[in-house]
Amino acid sequence: MARLSININKVALIRNARGSNLPNLEQFAIDCEKFGAQGITVHPRPDERHITYADVPSLKSLVTTEYNIEGNPTPKFLELVLKNKPHQATLVPDDPNQLTSDHGWDTIKHEVFLTEVISELKAAGIRTSLFVDPERKMVEGAKKVGADRIELYTGDYAHDFKKNKHEAVASFIEAANVANDIGIGINAGHDLNLDNLRFFKNSIPNLLEVSIGQALISDALYFGLYNTIQMYLRELKN
Repeated sequence: MARLSININKVALIRNARGSNLPNLEQFAIDCEKFGAQGITVHPRPDERHITYADVPSLKSLVTTEYNIEGNPTPKFLELVLKNKPHQATLVPDDPNQLTSDHGWDTIKHEVFLTEVISELKAAGIRTSLFVDPERKMVEGAKKVGADRIELYTGDYAHDFKKNKHEAVASFIEAANVANDIGIGINAGHDLNLDNLRFFKNSIPNLLEVSIGQALISDALYFGLYNTIQMYLRELKN
């Protein structure tokens, strides 16, 4: 069964809107784990519009499953990650002004930079994942620069799912087969939801982990947090 890591950025966004601690981000993370989540993901951005840099050590002291910090590996981000040593760091090539991550790394163009960054993270005992598009050369490039895993950017899959789910997932299956052949782990995330998650999970051989935030938090407004987490876990069962 692929593991479910819940991205709690949107909870922090609601909290920040009123300048208080409502909802309580730390308690929310604790409850996510209590209700079955197998990991907590945060993505601090330079403007701290949702997860703040101060949230990272606070959550580090509370998370008992897997702690995943994702973001663009700027010097400030790397300092934060190395200081707090999560189980996994997911490197994402997002611009500071982007609303959300919408593409993966060019692992060939940025080979030297990524090799240096990943070497530093792995020396600190941190598993490293690279956000990539489902392309053979990008997956092979991720292996070359030393990443332990890739995280397949699934935004295009989600966008095309209702038009033709088999065509939508085809490139992801090919990328997963490459990853399995060369021995790099597979994570996935972005716009996965209760409609498209099961088909994706069943199509991708050896999928290890999905990171889901926006859809899960939105569903929790209707179904409640416990029920929602259980619904997502059921979609991930073999």
